[in-house]
Amino acid sequence: MSLLLLVCLDSHLHTPMYFFLANLSIVDMTSSTVTLHKIILTFLTGDNKMTYLACLAQSYMFGSLSGHGLFILTAMGYDRYVAICRPLNYNIIMNYKICLLLVSFCWIFGFIQVVPYVLLISKISCYSSNVIDHFCCDLVPFMAIACSDITILESVTVIQGMIIYIFIPLLLTFTSYIFIIRTIMKIRSSIGRRKAFYTCSSHLTVILLLYMTLILQYAIPANGLSSKKIFSLINTAMVPILNPLIYSLKNKDVKTAFIRKIRKWKLEIFTAT
Repeated sequence: MSLLLLVCLDSHLHTPMYFFLANLSIVDMTSSTVTLHKIILTFLTGDNKMTYLACLAQSYMFGSLSGHGLFILTAMGYDRYVAICRPLNYNIIMNYKICLLLVSFCWIFGFIQVVPYVLLISKISCYSSNVIDHFCCDLVPFMAIACSDITILESVTVIQGMIIYIFIPLLLTFTSYIFIIRTIMKIRSSIGRRKAFYTCSSHLTVILLLYMTLILQYAIPANGLSSKKIFSLINTAMVPILNPLIYSLKNKDVKTAFIRKIRKWKLEIFTAT
């Protein structure tokens, strides 16, 4: 929330990079709220019950926001590509309309792409238990307790997960960084290369962290759901916490803007008193 407010309030951060970062902050806040509020409520009250419709809604929102986060990070990769590889045309290419179009696509497609498997989950007519061995209503625990035929659901999940969640975002991001690395290597000055790499180091760190947890959570087989729950908790709680810290601690613009706002507020308080 602090990072989002800082981007909104400081005019120096009204750039495409921080516009995408503000949207990523919204995703981090909402995705955590969708799942962690029930965990906290269960700890406080001991009530671990949830209606079937609420569980479907949580699964839909969690899947949508997870996809949206990947798409936003892909758009941020393209933004870094334009900034480093085509700096003279950056303001022309990454204008307000293009940024708004990219973010709108990420939001709309993020909410649409998860509809097929949620509809298929709602078609499951038989469950072996009414207890989900997980801390949220994710796809994997739903499939684990289904006793009716889920062949179509498994096929759609694998195809959609590999293409939409991994292949397309990872391929686009990887392509952007191939051109970025090629451009950085052509810079003769070591200081210039270090400065160019520093501008995309935060984004690259977040990308590696997110994909590592997603691969551990969904792609690598595990014995039971215990390890899956740990990776899911890291993806749900730890990654949204680390994202703003990585972008703020590794970014001079954010730290400078934060100090500038603190000084301004102190001056206003001192003047008012």
